[in-house]
Amino acid sequence: MGTQPAHDDGTVPDLLDLHRSGQLVEHYPAVQGLLSDLSEEQLLRAGRLLARVDPAEVLARHPGITALTIAVVGHGTLAGLVPPLTAELARHGLLARLHLGAFGSYVADLADPASDLYAARPDLVLCLLGPDLIWSEVTAPWRPDDVDRIWAEKLALLEGLARHFEDVGHGVLVLNTTPLTRTHTAQLVDHASRARLGAVWREANARLLGLAEQHPALVVVDTDPLLAGGIPARDTRMSLYAKAHLSAELLAAYAREIGHLARAVTGRTRKTLVLDLDGTVWGGVLGDDGIDGIEIGETYRGEAFRTFQQVVRQLGSQGVLLAAVSKNDAETVHDVLAHHADMVLRESDLVRVVANWHPKHDNLRELATDLNLGVDSLVFADDSPYERGLVRREVPEVAVVALDDEPARHVEALLADGWFDVRVLTEEDHERPARYRAEADRRGFLHSFDSLDGYLRELGVRVLLAPATDSQVNRISQITLRTNQFNLTGERLQPAAVAARTRDPESLVLGIRCSDRFGDNGLAGAVLAYREDDTVHIDNFLLSCRVFSRGIEQACLSAVLRHARDTGADAVVGTYRETPRNGKVRDFYPRAGFVPVGAPTAQGAVFRHDLTEILPPPDHVALAVQLAGGETP
Repeated sequence: MGTQPAHDDGTVPDLLDLHRSGQLVEHYPAVQGLLSDLSEEQLLRAGRLLARVDPAEVLARHPGITALTIAVVGHGTLAGLVPPLTAELARHGLLARLHLGAFGSYVADLADPASDLYAARPDLVLCLLGPDLIWSEVTAPWRPDDVDRIWAEKLALLEGLARHFEDVGHGVLVLNTTPLTRTHTAQLVDHASRARLGAVWREANARLLGLAEQHPALVVVDTDPLLAGGIPARDTRMSLYAKAHLSAELLAAYAREIGHLARAVTGRTRKTLVLDLDGTVWGGVLGDDGIDGIEIGETYRGEAFRTFQQVVRQLGSQGVLLAAVSKNDAETVHDVLAHHADMVLRESDLVRVVANWHPKHDNLRELATDLNLGVDSLVFADDSPYERGLVRREVPEVAVVALDDEPARHVEALLADGWFDVRVLTEEDHERPARYRAEADRRGFLHSFDSLDGYLRELGVRVLLAPATDSQVNRISQITLRTNQFNLTGERLQPAAVAARTRDPESLVLGIRCSDRFGDNGLAGAVLAYREDDTVHIDNFLLSCRVFSRGIEQACLSAVLRHARDTGADAVVGTYRETPRNGKVRDFYPRAGFVPVGAPTAQGAVFRHDLTEILPPPDHVALAVQLAGGETP
C-alpha cells in the first residue's frame, strides 16, 4: 500500500479529491487504502472514477504496480462490469487493464487464435454468460425439452471453446452459471413442467461447473451462492433495452469473486489467519469474566461464537495457518484452549498462540518473522475498532477483517473477501499447518547446538529431485503463485502452463521433495528449465520459505548442473529478476559459480555456468536424483 497523500491541513483526500485535482495517477498506490472501508455503493462510484484512468499512465508513473490484463467477452452488453471490476482489483492493489469484446462476439473471439483477444495475452478471460444465452434461441411455444436441447448445444460449444483456449491461450478462462428467473418458469402453467424446467436448468449448470474439473485452465463461478444473498438476478428494463442480462448487483458480486481470483492468479493469496480472542473467538473478557464466564456454546450469543470457531477450523483444515494474538495472560488462554468444554478450536489447531500485553502490531510482526512469512501473508480479525485501526496504521500490509459486537455476523465478515482462495487445493495444503507446527520443534532442536553446521548434520535432511508427475502439476503451479522470497524470477504459472511444460520434450519440470528427522516437508520447491542446442536455461528456481537455508537449494542446483554436463550440455544459463520480496537470493547463482552475462536489464540479470567446476552438494544433505540420461549424484 502506498503512502497516502495529504492536504495542506494534514487531512487525507478521498478518491474524488484526487480525481478533481488531476492527481489520481500520481497517487495511484494510495488508492488501495482509500478503498478499504467503502460501502458497496461507494465502491461502485469509485470504480467509475478509476475506470477513466489510463492504465498505461499509471504503469509509466508506478512501474512496480502489479497489472492484470483481463479480456471480457460474453453474450450481451458487457460495459456494466467495468466499474465494479476495476474497483475490486484496485481494492487488492492490482491495476486492471481491460479489453472488452464486441457485442455477442465471444464465440469468434475464443475460437479464432488470431483474434484480438489472444493477441492481448490476457491473464484472465471472463466469458460472461446470462440467461439470454439460452432464451434468445427459444421460440414460443416451447417446452422444457426444447430448453434442454439448446442447453446441450451450448454446453458442447462452451466445452469446445474451453478446450481450444487451453491449446492456444494464456492464463485462465472464466465461465459462470446462469440464473433461472421466475419470468420464465411462470410461463409454464403446470407444476410438473416447472419442475422439469428447473431440473433441466440445474443439471445444465451442474455440467457447466463440472467442466472445470476436466480443464485446468478453466474456472466456473457459481452464481447461485451470490443470488442467495438476496440480490436480483436481472433488471428487466436493462435486459430488454440495453441487452445487459445480469443485474448491476449481480455484476458487482461477480466482480468481487473475480477480485479474489485475480489475487490468487497473481500470488497474493494470504496464508495465515490471526485471531483476536476476547469478543472474537469467545464472548466477554477472559481477564474479567474468568474461564467459566466467557460465552461459548449453549448460550444465546455463545452459539454464534461456537459457529465462528467451526468455520475457522474448517479453513484450517484446508491449509490456512491459524494463530491467535491476544492481550491476555498466556496461562489463562492456555487453560481455555485446553480445558473449556465448549471450545471447538484447540491449541493443536493453532500454529502459534501469542498472549501478552504487547501492542498487537508488534506481535503481528514477530509472528510473521517466527513463521518466516511476510506480514502481507497475514489476515487479522478483531472486534476492536481501536486495535484494527492501530494495525492498519502501523502494519498496513496486514489484511484486517472488521468484526463488530454482533457475533452472528462474524462468519460473513471473515469470508467476505476470500482472503485464502486458491485455484486448486493440493495435498500439501492439508499438511501445511502440521508442518509449520513441526518447525517449532526444529527451532528448539537448533537452539541445542553451538553451531549451525552441527544442527544441519544432525537434522538429517533428505531431498528427492525428480521430474514432476501429473499429480504434482497443481502443487508446482501453486509454488510459483505463492512463493515470493525464494523465487528467482517472480514468474507465476497456472496449472495449464505447468502441464504444458511437462509435456514438452525440451522442457524440464523438476519437483523438490524434502524431509528430515522431524517429518516430511512434502513437495516444497521446483526447478523449471529447458534445453536449447547445447545450453540448458533455468527459467526459474523456487523453494518454500519453510525449508530454505538448509542446503537444499545448493544440492538441487548442483544436481541440475551435473545432469546438464552428463547429457552433453556446454553451459547452464539462469536469470534473476528482482521483485519486492526476493532480494535475499540475488546472489544465488554467483555463489554457485555462475558469472554475469552482460549488464542487468529490465528483463533481469543473466548468469552463465560453463560446467567445468561444479560445487558438490553439501555433506549434510542426502540427495537422491531421478533424472534420465545422466548420472545420479
